[in-house]
Amino acid sequence: MPAAVDAAHATVDAAHARITALPDGPPAIQVDGLTKRYPGGVLALDALSMTVPGGSVFGLLGPNGAGKTTTLRLLAGLTRATAGRASVAGIAVAADGIEVRRRLGYLEQDPRAYGWMAGREQVRLLGRLHGLDGASLEAAVADALRRVGLADAADRRAGTYSGGMRQRLGIAGALVHRPPVIILDEPVSALDPEGRRDVLGLIADLRGEATVLFSTHVLADVERICDRVGILARGRLVVEGPLAELLDRYALPVYRVEAEPGQDAALAALAGRLRGLDWVDGAAVEHGLLTVAVSDPARAGRELLAVVAAAEVGVLSVARARPTLEDVFLRLTGESPEAAA
Repeated sequence: MPAAVDAAHATVDAAHARITALPDGPPAIQVDGLTKRYPGGVLALDALSMTVPGGSVFGLLGPNGAGKTTTLRLLAGLTRATAGRASVAGIAVAADGIEVRRRLGYLEQDPRAYGWMAGREQVRLLGRLHGLDGASLEAAVADALRRVGLADAADRRAGTYSGGMRQRLGIAGALVHRPPVIILDEPVSALDPEGRRDVLGLIADLRGEATVLFSTHVLADVERICDRVGILARGRLVVEGPLAELLDRYALPVYRVEAEPGQDAALAALAGRLRGLDWVDGAAVEHGLLTVAVSDPARAGRELLAVVAAAEVGVLSVARARPTLEDVFLRLTGESPEAAA
């Protein structure tokens, strides 16, 4: 079987070339006015419209409760929209859910595994459900497991896998049929730093081969691998566009105020006072560090220290910092995604 599997890799590549290569014109994902209201009047998604270009790596950012998972489940056809429409790989989600699933790889936030099955058996089952068979199936399974770093553990029962290994097994299942569009909900949330680095590298390597839309509240992950970003807050799209463009447009200077330990209440009060100033766009506290996004750097340079001193907060340092994507998020939403999560 190994020789047949090796020989079949080219066959698998050719068999999937038609669906992996998206047309130049249409976007991979198009969302227009997508709204989701749950029973009881909870508005999870409020008229979301966005475009995910073919071949891109698109990061959907926002704190818990922002509507990220609802968006991804709607695109995967796992729940129905209250209003609006969406298409994946040119197929309307509501009109032809089966065809959408054939062209889509999806990983939920907390992927489950059949503990009694070996990892290889589980990925093989998913490949069969997508129409693969024989040597082509075995080649696709082996390739998916290799790409996520589970080749050596493929024949162990999934019940013996760690949380991070189960996450990677779920990603292998999403990749096995080589879909042109891949949707991943918090794909690195259960991984240790090394596993996080490896999976982010895998996602980056898919650029051009497939379109990847993934959700996260960790902005450093998006800043590292994405070429396009959408920021959600309270069910609404705050901004969407190329990462470089967002940084150029919104990343004005920020200040970091590091306080002495044990001053959480005083630091939170200071953040609230700063938010009321007309030269401050946002202020957020996390782990004893106050980040202040400013709209008028000149005034901030003159007045910030006086405001901090008046609050009688013990300070270790005050420094002007290079803006990051997290600072863009702070400026647009007024809060840190991790603090809000």
